[in-house]
Amino acid sequence: MLLLLLIVPVVGVFIISAGISYELKGFNQGHIKTVALTTSIINLLLSLMIFILFDFSSNLFQFVQEYHEISNYEFYLGVDGLSIYFVLLTTMIMPIVLLSNWKSIGENVRSYVIIVLLLETLLLAVFLVLDILLFYIFFESILPPLFLLIGLFGSSNKVRASFYLFLYTLFGSLFLLLSILTMSSIMGITDFDGLYKTNFNYSTQLFLFLGIFFAFAVKTPTIFLNSWLLKAHVESPLGGSIILAAIVLKLSLYGIFRLILPLLPKVSLDYTYIVYLIGVITIIYASFSTLRTIDIKELIAYSSVCHAAVYLIGVFSNTIQGIEGGITLGLAHGFVSSGLFICAGGILYDRSSTRLITRYRGTAQIMPLFSILFFILCLGNAGTPLTLNFVGEFMCLYGTFERLPLLGALACSSIVFSAAYTMFMFNRISFGGVFSRYIEVNISDLNKREFLILFTLVVMTVVLGIYPAPILDGLHYSVSSLIYSSYSS
Repeated sequence: MLLLLLIVPVVGVFIISAGISYELKGFNQGHIKTVALTTSIINLLLSLMIFILFDFSSNLFQFVQEYHEISNYEFYLGVDGLSIYFVLLTTMIMPIVLLSNWKSIGENVRSYVIIVLLLETLLLAVFLVLDILLFYIFFESILPPLFLLIGLFGSSNKVRASFYLFLYTLFGSLFLLLSILTMSSIMGITDFDGLYKTNFNYSTQLFLFLGIFFAFAVKTPTIFLNSWLLKAHVESPLGGSIILAAIVLKLSLYGIFRLILPLLPKVSLDYTYIVYLIGVITIIYASFSTLRTIDIKELIAYSSVCHAAVYLIGVFSNTIQGIEGGITLGLAHGFVSSGLFICAGGILYDRSSTRLITRYRGTAQIMPLFSILFFILCLGNAGTPLTLNFVGEFMCLYGTFERLPLLGALACSSIVFSAAYTMFMFNRISFGGVFSRYIEVNISDLNKREFLILFTLVVMTVVLGIYPAPILDGLHYSVSSLIYSSYSS
């Protein structure tokens, strides 16, 4: 079943390529989009089947598939109680990515959907492989498709943004590669199961921690390492922004669970205060930057940096609440940031061709349906009770406060800041007087496709916020085992 998850999008790519190559009668852009959407929905159903059949009372890898002797390493696939949620998030977001750009991508549609489907396969492979070297290969393999996605379909400054994304993150990941090669040369193995049984000495752990954490700090991104994200978000097409915010930013979160916490427990416990310090500075810096920006997409991108810093400090708390909160906030951020980017880039920008907050006001008068769903997503972004973001953020900050109270108290400023910049954005766009004179034509409210996408994301955010047990109950055993193994080593 796991191999099917990786193969189905590739099959979709072949069908689309064959239909164009042989110039099949009637195979047009609409058919290309339909094939891609059908493929991603099949993958979503497959992942839901895996989730239903998954045994959450075990902390072992399940649905394991082994393919030995591929070159110098072995190809393993498997999921555990941590990775299953990231797989589900990926398969849920991909149909939304295709639907969000259904009308706005009019040229070179084949290239767009092929890039998106390839990205789905590569992102799923990151969460499914059980070999540290293959993890790195797939971790980096998402860069060329993202480079092409932004470079081909982005806005005015797209080439600069795509090079920024590619070179910045590639440079950061070189340190990850050096750390992985060091572990491989010391132990002679690269599969996770074997490495989890090892215990590196303290000095080795320290050097490995520096290399791996730097790579993940670039991908998160933290203070001084986040300039690539803003350019990539602002210049990329809507689908690219959704993939970046909802899934790519979660790769570092997943990598911490796979590489840092189980393999480098002593150093990750001793140097938690440095991670916290970086996280708190990132939260405060990103929040102030968000308050002063007037570009909607840039504001949502800066808020992503702020939320990423919150779940980063949550997972380093070494408490069950903090780690479960980190994963929950990561999932919640995936739903809410996708919805906000669709509101900003897929609805407002497509109708008015401007991203400046100052050009909008009073949209609630002519777009009531949009304003209601936009308001609920903004409440989620601000971490309001009864949303999944509140559950994740509260647990992250609780775990942080329990570990280091002073830095935890400073990190709690994210609650106030996120409410301030999110409500500022919503009030300026939805209210604040009559509709702006810059927009001469009457802008229509949501159509059926847009309503379906936003309503799905809102329902996921609110329902799981009221009843988060499907996530927290499933995580509990795996997180407890992770903490126990860290303490015992």
